[in-house]
Formats: sequence, C-alpha cells, structure tokens
Amino acid sequence: MVPEDVAVVHALERRLFPVDAWPLEMFFAELAQPVCWYWVAEQDGAIVGYAGLMCIPPVGDVQTIAVLPEHEGRGIGSALLRTLHGQAVELGATEMLLEVRADNPRAQELYRRFGYEQIHTRPRYYRDGADAIVMRCDLTRPAEPGTTTSEGATP
Repeated sequence: MVPEDVAVVHALERRLFPVDAWPLEMFFAELAQPVCWYWVAEQDGAIVGYAGLMCIPPVGDVQTIAVLPEHEGRGIGSALLRTLHGQAVELGATEMLLEVRADNPRAQELYRRFGYEQIHTRPRYYRDGADAIVMRCDLTRPAEPGTTTSEGATP
C-alpha cells in the first residue's frame, strides 16, 4: 500500500467495517510507522482487499485484513495473510497475534487454517459491543500445505 491507495482503502474500510472503520488519518499514520507494513490486493487494476502488519520481533500483529465480499472465496484473504506471515518471519517474528470479531466465523476459519488458536476473549472490544477473540499462531512451525507463497498481494 502506498499513500495514493489510502483514499480507496479507506472507502473500502468504511463499507466493510461501518461501525469500526479506521479514520482516514490512521491509515496515513500506519504507513509512516517504521514497524508497520501494508499491502493491497488488486484485480483488474482495482483494489479488492488490503492487509496490515505491525512487527516488533518476536511478535507480529495482524492490524487489519479485509476482502470485498464479492471477491471472497478466491484465495485473496489467504494470499494477504501469507504475505503478512512472510514479512513477519523475514523481520524475525516467531509468532503472530490478531483480534477477530466473535461473530465472524468465516474469518476465524481462515485463521484456524493457518494454525491460529484462540488464546483469549476481549469482552465488548468493538464499538457495537461485540467481543473480540484473540488468536495466536506459532510461526516456527512448518507452514500448512498451500500457505507458502504471497501471490496476489502487492506491497
């Protein structure tokens, strides 16, 4: 992701997460952080997904990951997550953490396929009162089959 992508990403953020959308300024602030990396996934020149990583080894943290609903089920979320994992490992991380809405089973299943396990629940974490499930993935374990490339994500 580059600063020129932020307006489009922010519009997607507001569409996908109307209750918890990040402010526009937050994306610019994240891109400026030396411990943060962001990617967009494009199809036919249009941004269809995005993801962000904060990494302070030995821990990486999935800051955000999103794919437009009409593009779900095509491996874009998996490609973005593989990209985050690859960058985190390259930077020296041995584990990844994330929060996911307790009422988002589709995302939880994606994370489980990548080896994430629930380690905690944060009650009423989201603005609408939904709980967050905190998940952890051990990056020192061998990758699951099919999780070794970062195809589909553009830095």
